[in-house]
Amino acid sequence: MSRTGIIGILAVLLVIVCAFLPWSFIESRHLTFTGMDGTGSSYGEPGKLSIILSVLAIVIFVIKNKWVSRINLFIVGFLVAWTFRNMILYSRCEIGECPHPGIALYVSMGAALVALACVLFAKSPESTK
Repeated sequence: MSRTGIIGILAVLLVIVCAFLPWSFIESRHLTFTGMDGTGSSYGEPGKLSIILSVLAIVIFVIKNKWVSRINLFIVGFLVAWTFRNMILYSRCEIGECPHPGIALYVSMGAALVALACVLFAKSPESTK
């Protein structure tokens, strides 16, 4: 396995770990939100989709096939878009209450961007015809 594949897998594993860490905190109501626990809000559990996309990306990083590598570009690109959406959702002010975003929200976004870079710079497997 290449270095970009290993770094990509580690980055995607970091996205999974960050889904369980605090993403934001609202002081006035003493609520802490994670990707898996949105109790007290209408945020839902966006960490579940992040985990599903991350597991798919890990499986595809392991498989060495030209077409599967192209599918990984879509999956990791969607993971980046989803983590960006979560970052905007969990750090925005609503009705005069501004949450304090946690570091895991930004680490998750950074890890997803690293995974995307690993997909883009990975050496494409040669096709056998």
